[in-house]
Amino acid sequence: MSTSFNSLINGAQPVLVDFSAEWCGPCKMMKPILEEVKSKVGEKIKIIKVDVDRSPQAAGAYQIQGVPTLILFKNGKVLWRQSGVVPAHQLEQIINAHT
Repeated sequence: MSTSFNSLINGAQPVLVDFSAEWCGPCKMMKPILEEVKSKVGEKIKIIKVDVDRSPQAAGAYQIQGVPTLILFKNGKVLWRQSGVVPAHQLEQIINAHT
């Protein structure tokens, strides 16, 4: 895993990591949802995408079994995790509960 990934998830700012893949249909559905959520929550959170095919070590480290899998990190700890498409309003509630 890259140093920048580790430094991001170990920071005080919450980071939502979207583990996804190019070939994954539901992953493509998450893109506009994540953009909508980012526009609503602003700088409270950082949202990053990790391609499991390009970063198999990150996917392995967090036992990613299916994509998309979303994990919310803060100070290196997993605050929340879910696989599958998550609606924008639910994602926003989860982020607000942890920020």
